[in-house]
Amino acid sequence: MQAHAAARVPRAFNRLAWSNLAAQSAEQIALAAAPIIAVLAFGAGAGATGLLHTAATLPFLLFALPAGVLADRMSRRGLMAAAEGLRVLALVAVPVLAFTGLLSLPLLAVLGFIGACGTVAYTVAAPALVPALVPPDALAAANARIELARTVAFTAGPALAGLLVGWTGGVPAFGVAAALSLLAVALLAGLREPPRVPVAGRDIRSEVRDGIGFVFGHDLLRPIFLTQFIFNTAYFVLLAVYVPHAVNRLGLTAAEVGGTLAAYGAGMIAGALLAGRVIRWLPFGLVVAIGPVFGLSAALVMAATIWLPFMELAGLSFLLVGFGPIIWVISTTTLRQVVTPADLLGRVSAVNVLAYGARPVGAALGALIGGVHGADAGLIVAAVGFLLQAWIILASPVVRLARQPAMAVP
Repeated sequence: MQAHAAARVPRAFNRLAWSNLAAQSAEQIALAAAPIIAVLAFGAGAGATGLLHTAATLPFLLFALPAGVLADRMSRRGLMAAAEGLRVLALVAVPVLAFTGLLSLPLLAVLGFIGACGTVAYTVAAPALVPALVPPDALAAANARIELARTVAFTAGPALAGLLVGWTGGVPAFGVAAALSLLAVALLAGLREPPRVPVAGRDIRSEVRDGIGFVFGHDLLRPIFLTQFIFNTAYFVLLAVYVPHAVNRLGLTAAEVGGTLAAYGAGMIAGALLAGRVIRWLPFGLVVAIGPVFGLSAALVMAATIWLPFMELAGLSFLLVGFGPIIWVISTTTLRQVVTPADLLGRVSAVNVLAYGARPVGAALGALIGGVHGADAGLIVAAVGFLLQAWIILASPVVRLARQPAMAVP
């Protein structure tokens, strides 16, 4: 066991951690408020709100890799501040257009797309900046703090957005989100980033290929990316069929469905809080394996509800899929940070963000399977996907790591 003392996170890191909490909260409030406003103000249906969601997620596929190149060419703190500033402008534009009577559903989608471009750059640059602020033995603790902030924002943001919309009619929620984004920019402004040797700009395609080639040529990073991509696909297959399964097979009310889904957030918070202890006391490779194994366990528990239709089993499934994968995110982020040369961190982080592109793929696959063969078939396919991702990581050299690898030579 790794029974070494917990490493202390330097105080300089705190500004990044608080900035991350503010930025993540702003994002979640805006993401939750936009479809509510679309329905209440413009009478949008499921198709229109789906387009809003697409506009808010498409930049992850379009701009993650270019953002990685920027994160390796320029100041990462500066890139994050500029990206968050872009989101401030997009968020402020919503109440301004609403008060002047010019806001429309297409404009709401365009502003969501612009704000998401800022989110992508911030998301790519933040993990690349952490190793410059934190010593190697404190990276896991720092990543756990960032993920705890993300989890709190993910859990509380939509609820806060709902309350704001209920109290104010919706548009001022974007003002609150803009204020939080502005706070994130202010916190970054006071952050001192250690100087880096400027990287000479080359053809952007060559730089992107360098990042992709490093990930897929690395014995540890390649199985991590494949595992994450398949995990995201399988999980969104499950999500696509869960609500009709919960209502029609389990007989749950809307409130009970919400309660089972809330177990996911509870699992994430518990995992983020316990991640530091888990990483200190277990071999590093076993810590990485916790996420995929818990994901498979969650899928099997959910599949069992086909024959054992109990709400408690559904809640347990979401609790497991929240707890294990948050430890996966913390441990694999730490692994990427230590094995990647400093001048490649932005592009390697960007390749990781591309794995989010599996989410709409999984949702579409789940909708197709559920529509043709029913929700039960969707749950079985999801379980097969979770089995595959667990097999990939358990068969890889990652799980044989006794401890966190040494920092890569810059």
